[in-house]
Amino acid sequence: MFERFTDTARRVVVYAKEEALLLDHDFIGTEHILLGLLRDDTETAVRVLTSLGAGLAPAQYQVEEMLGRGEQPPAAEIPFTARAKKVLELSLREALQLGHNYIGSEHILLGLLREGEREGDGGGTEVLRRLKVHPEEARLAVLAVLRAGQQTRPSPGVFGGGGMSAMESRLTAIEDRLERIERLLRDGSGRDSA
Repeated sequence: MFERFTDTARRVVVYAKEEALLLDHDFIGTEHILLGLLRDDTETAVRVLTSLGAGLAPAQYQVEEMLGRGEQPPAAEIPFTARAKKVLELSLREALQLGHNYIGSEHILLGLLREGEREGDGGGTEVLRRLKVHPEEARLAVLAVLRAGQQTRPSPGVFGGGGMSAMESRLTAIEDRLERIERLLRDGSGRDSA
């Protein structure tokens, strides 16, 4: 899955880790993913979020209010929470549903919003609510921007597929791939060094 991430999406994940480290948190949660999304001010996801009233500094403040600071700097290796892993998995699903052959920051945001719907508020979606951003409104705004900017839609089989069964079989390997992402981030290596 990581090989399908755009450079921006990879930066979002790196920024999420940096945000966790800045707060001395020993995990990367959905809140940190949201902060990672807000750090790249050139992409669809952050443009939508800022247009709805979410900004990096207020979001950082809300995360610190919700979680506090860690008691000591964490080890170099910090894991994703189960919910953060789910966001990354759902970003792939969102890309597949849109017929995209890549995972961009917009798909990560859609995954974050979808995870909040499924698991209830907490983490990133709770931060958005505290900033008066309604997750469904954000979702609709992202989809509208994507539709407006889409010149041609790739064929449904862009992931080498034959429809939903092929997509579902690919999704069964997500947990292994997420562990690989964690390892790549921890080691500081990219897709060309794997």
